[in-house]
Amino acid sequence: MKLQEEINKSEGFGNLDHLANQIVEGFISGMHKSPFHGFSAEFAEHKIYNSGESTKHIDWKLYAKTDKLYTKRYEEETNLRCHVIIDNSSSMHYPRLKTQSLKEYNKIGFSALATVSLMKLLKKQRDAMGLSLYSEDYDYYLPEKGSERHFQLLVHQLEETLKKIPQQRKTETYTYLHQIAEKLKRRSLVFLFTDMFQAEEEEQRLFEALRHLKYNKHELVLFHTFDKEKEIDFEFDETPKRFTDVETGEVIPLYAENVKEAYQKELKEYVKHLSQMCLQYRIKYVPVDIKENFDKILTTYLVERQKFK
Repeated sequence: MKLQEEINKSEGFGNLDHLANQIVEGFISGMHKSPFHGFSAEFAEHKIYNSGESTKHIDWKLYAKTDKLYTKRYEEETNLRCHVIIDNSSSMHYPRLKTQSLKEYNKIGFSALATVSLMKLLKKQRDAMGLSLYSEDYDYYLPEKGSERHFQLLVHQLEETLKKIPQQRKTETYTYLHQIAEKLKRRSLVFLFTDMFQAEEEEQRLFEALRHLKYNKHELVLFHTFDKEKEIDFEFDETPKRFTDVETGEVIPLYAENVKEAYQKELKEYVKHLSQMCLQYRIKYVPVDIKENFDKILTTYLVERQKFK
C-alpha cells in the first residue's frame, strides 16, 4: 500500500447524484413565480392516438371528457450542446476536507455538484452534455451526448475526481483550453469552473485561450469560483499563520492583518480587470462564492439557454 496515496484520498460526497437531485428539485420548486416556469418543451396541440404508439403523452383528462384517445404534441426545441470544463489543480481543492456534504464543500466539490445539477436540468431539456477536466495534464474528456449511460459515466468520473486530493499540481490553464477548443467542433454552450489563479505573466495567454473557446460561435460562461471569506475578504484571526502555496509548496509565515489591506486592494483590481476583459471578449463572467447556494449556476444556464440561437 502506498501510504501517501492513502493519505491523499478523500471520501468526497456520499452520493453526488442524490445531492444534485435535492438541489435541482429545490430550485425547480422555487421557480413557479419565475419567468422560467415553462422552461420544458411547450405543449402545442393534440393529435389522435394511433395504436402501437407510446402511451406516455396520452391526455387522460381529455379522454375522460371525449372517450377518445389523444396525445399531446410538443413544440420541437433545438437541442443544445453543453460542455463543462473544470479546473482540477491543487488550488481548487481548497479548503482541504476529508469528507464533503451539502453543508461543507470546497471549490472542486462545489464545481462537481454544480455540474451534476446542471446535468439534471440538461436531461430535462433533452440537451447533450460533455465534460473536460484538467490539472497538470488534460485529465479527462468526454464529448457531448444525452443518454442515461453517458450521464452515469460523467457522474462516476466526478465522484472519482473528488476522492483523490492532488498534491502540488500546477496547471497551465491556457494550454488545455486551447486543446479543448480544438475538440469542440459543433457550436456549444461552454461553462468553465476555475478559481483563475495563475501567474501574472500567463494572463494574456489565458485570455487568448478563452477567445479560442469562443471560436465557432461557442458561448462561454466563466464561473469564477472562490471562497469569499478566506480568498477575497482574507478573514483570519490575529494569531501568526503559515500560508502554504498548495501548487508549489512554498510556505510564508505572517500575520494576516499585516497584509490584509494590500491583499484586498490588489485582488479588487485583479477581479475588476478580469471582469472588464471578459466584457471585452463577450465572455459572461459570473463570480461564485462557494458558500452561496447553487441557484446562480442553474439560473445562468436557463438564461443562456434562452439566448442560445
